Amino acid sequence: MMIAASRVRPQKYDNTGGMGIAVKRVYEPAVPSDGVRVLVDRLWPRGLTKQDVALKFWMRELAPTNELRQWFHANADRWSMFRKRYLKELADEEASAALEKLHHLAEGKRRLTLLYASRDEERNNAIVLKELLEGMKKPPSSVGRGALGRGRIRKAKRQ
Repeated sequence: MMIAASRVRPQKYDNTGGMGIAVKRVYEPAVPSDGVRVLVDRLWPRGLTKQDVALKFWMRELAPTNELRQWFHANADRWSMFRKRYLKELADEEASAALEKLHHLAEGKRRLTLLYASRDEERNNAIVLKELLEGMKKPPSSVGRGALGRGRIRKAKRQ
């Protein structure tokens, strides 16, 4: 039996249920549907204990550097420039290793919830990481899983 292409709808991910990647402010209470909770900030959130946060991993390596974080705080209207600089930082060796671990967690059967402390719920590093994990339309060539095998492909094409 064939299903018409017009009837098949792409599944959208929401933060209320199902598998996938969620982004959540660390100050919101933990719920079982969060799955694996990963804090992706460099600094520990003020006023919270480890029990309050109920996280599985704290990946400081995935957070923007203090310099970039402070620059963005002073230039909040420059979101696209922040994203570009942040993705460049993720190409660093230490950040790439942590990003690979995050990719592995995202491929699991449980939901992955990226936690952040920023007050801005639409513009923060966790949003960029979620987009990266879900496959941006045009990811930078030096970041993420696809970058690992590209050198071999280029070498093979030249030969």
